[in-house]
Amino acid sequence: MNLTELVDVVSDEIELTKGKVRETLKLALDTIAKEVKKGGRVTIVGFGAFYSTKRRARIGRNPKTGEELAIPSARVPRFRPGKTFKLLVRKAK
Repeated sequence: MNLTELVDVVSDEIELTKGKVRETLKLALDTIAKEVKKGGRVTIVGFGAFYSTKRRARIGRNPKTGEELAIPSARVPRFRPGKTFKLLVRKAK
């Protein structure tokens, strides 16, 4: 499912215009991204938590040549699913 399909489903479910739903989803996602960028954490109970961690610097290899490459440290986004979400996915068969 992509953003357009998500907007369609939510719009039909709660009877709001697709424009308002798209605007609301964009605002929610932008707010989560900005908070995580600042080093904060966004927790949605039952769904999960968005946060960032620091990945350490390391040595990698170019798969084509085998040459070693220095990979710098970086902040990376993470998501930890909540209990309700995990159980829902496990029972998805």
